Amino acid sequence: MLKETLLSSLFLLLLFSCQKAEQKQAVNKKAIADSAVITFQKKLYKTQIDSIFDQYNFNGSVGIFRDSIELYRRNNGFADFESKTKINDSTVFSIASISKQFTAVLILIQMEQGKLDLDDKASKYIKDFQKKEYENITIRQLLNHSSGLNNFGEKLYFKSGSGFNYSNDGYNALGKIIEAVSGKSFDENMLELLKISGLENSSTGTSFKGKNFAKTYVGNSKTQKAVENMPKRLSNKEIGIPAGGVLSTINDLQTWNNALYSGKIIKSETLKKFTAKSAERQHAVFGSMGYGLGIMTNENKPVSYFHSGYVKGAPSLNIYYPETKTSVIILSNIADEEKGKTASFRPHKKIKEIADIFENIN
Repeated sequence: MLKETLLSSLFLLLLFSCQKAEQKQAVNKKAIADSAVITFQKKLYKTQIDSIFDQYNFNGSVGIFRDSIELYRRNNGFADFESKTKINDSTVFSIASISKQFTAVLILIQMEQGKLDLDDKASKYIKDFQKKEYENITIRQLLNHSSGLNNFGEKLYFKSGSGFNYSNDGYNALGKIIEAVSGKSFDENMLELLKISGLENSSTGTSFKGKNFAKTYVGNSKTQKAVENMPKRLSNKEIGIPAGGVLSTINDLQTWNNALYSGKIIKSETLKKFTAKSAERQHAVFGSMGYGLGIMTNENKPVSYFHSGYVKGAPSLNIYYPETKTSVIILSNIADEEKGKTASFRPHKKIKEIADIFENIN
C-alpha cells in the first residue's frame, strides 16, 4: 500500500514538472524537473518518517541527504533522560557495528601502503592465531566473517572460508593486525582516519573527551535505565573498539559516506573490493543480503551499501545509495530489550523500506 501511494504521488509530480518545464523553454528542463522531484521528496519523506517517529515515539536522530542536499532531518527525545537534555544536531551517538566499516577501511589503507595483503594469514601478524585451528584464517575472511570464528579461543564454527558467522572477535583481531603493521595503537589509527575524512565530532569510546554524548538506555520513554560506564564499556571484551566502539553524529556519518564512496579515502579499485559481495548473510532484521568487506549490500534493487549496529541501548543504521549519492542515517540511544532487538529496529526497517522505494523510482 505504501509503495502504491508513493508511486502515484511521484507520477503526479513528474507530470507537473514536465508541464512546468514546457512553459519555460528558456530554462533548463531537467533542472526544473530535478528541483521539483527533490522538493516533493522532502514533503513525502517528512510525511512518512514523521509518522514513524509518532508511531514508535522514536528517541533519536534521522538524517537523509542527497549528496549535500538535506532531504529530511529530525531529532526527537532526550540525550539524557535524567537532566532532560534534548537530542540535537550536535548529539554524539554510539554507532556500534557501523564501526566495522571504519576498521575495514583502515585495513584497506594498510593494503594500499603495501603493509599487508588481504589473503595473508592472520597468524602472520597475531601470535594467538598460530594455533592449529586458527592458522589458516586470512585477513579477507576476518573482514567478511567467513573465517568460522565466533568468540576467540573457541572451536571454529566451520572450516575457514566455507560459510558465514558474524564475529566481533574477528574484527578485534583486525584491530590487532592494524596495530602490528602500523606500529601505532588502534585508537591512534582510527583518530587519524576520522581526521583525514573530515569527521569533526567523532572518536572512539576510549578516546572520547568531548561533550554532547547521548547516554544509552534500556527501556522506553516512560521507564528507562542508563547503561553504565558508557562509552568506556565499548572496549570491553564482549564488544571491542574495532568491532563496535566508534562514536559519531548524523553530520559526520554523512561526511564519511560522501568521502568514502567518492574515492577520497581509498582508491576506486580498493573501494570496489570493499563493496563487492564476497559472502552471504541472513540478517535477523533485514533478511538476506550480500556482505563485502565490512559492509552489507542489498541482494535486489536498489543498489545500496549499509550496516546496522547494536550495543546495549543503541540501535543504529547507516545506508548509502550510490546511484543517487543518498545517505540515510538513523541513530538512537534507547532500546526496549524486553521486546527484543528486532522490535528496537522496527523504525529503522520501515525507514529503509521507504528509502528503497524512492531509490527504485529514481
